[in-house]
Amino acid sequence: MTATINHLETALKLAAHGVPALPLREGKVPFGNCPACAKNACGGRPNMKTPGPCTCPAPCHGWAAATTDPGVINSTPWARAWREAAGVAYHPGGAGLTVVDLDNAEAIAWARTSLPVTRTVPTTRGEHWIYRGAMQGANGVQPGMDIKSTMAYARWLGPGTGTIAALPDTVRALTMKEPIPVHPASLTVPAPVGGGECPHRTLTYLDRGIAMAEQRITETREAVHATVYRTFLAVLSTHGRCGCLTEAHTARLFTAAQAKGESARHCTEAWTNALTTLGLSHV
Repeated sequence: MTATINHLETALKLAAHGVPALPLREGKVPFGNCPACAKNACGGRPNMKTPGPCTCPAPCHGWAAATTDPGVINSTPWARAWREAAGVAYHPGGAGLTVVDLDNAEAIAWARTSLPVTRTVPTTRGEHWIYRGAMQGANGVQPGMDIKSTMAYARWLGPGTGTIAALPDTVRALTMKEPIPVHPASLTVPAPVGGGECPHRTLTYLDRGIAMAEQRITETREAVHATVYRTFLAVLSTHGRCGCLTEAHTARLFTAAQAKGESARHCTEAWTNALTTLGLSHV
């Protein structure tokens, strides 16, 4: 009973801080789907893009069951799971976070020489390095290294130590073995004006602007679609005329928006509307 109470209290504390939580059973895996949801017969969440169960009130669908709703966490359908729970997990992407899961000494050594210092949490075999910013989760990006963020879960092993740093491009690049499929359809960046010279003089200014835009989208808690549009508008108003934006930059913005539940269609519409508002559209 004590373990059950501790796991439940941990989940409620995480939820109170905006971190979607779910119970784990033995083996550090989520509880299986109920009979009605077996083999995703219920259809699950739309494209499984957002945390939370389907219409089933049980903790089904793995990482997608993670929630910040204390009423759900305390509900009767979740009670059996808490009685049998061996631990608590959370959905990093749903909290705007990315966990670099390092499973051996070699992976940790690589991180210490290649990644910015951030909050770390000891694990059974290695360390979790936690960054602010969400991306698509992926396993086996390097030997002994997984990425836990959007559409993934990570074990909760305590708050860790250190200050959380912004998600670096080095981590994003670990999953870019193929071109990023999430980008504006038929996007054509207008030719530079003012003689073709970029007024910003350095790409550092652009990179900083894209990082800030990603953060603005990731940290929004309401009116996501409006925030995405306003962020796209701000980026294009500053960088849309100088020809410096690339598909890699726009893909980062679209990825951040989709991590907050926006569909590819909504992202494309917001981007197109921003272009039109600024007079940058060729239509």
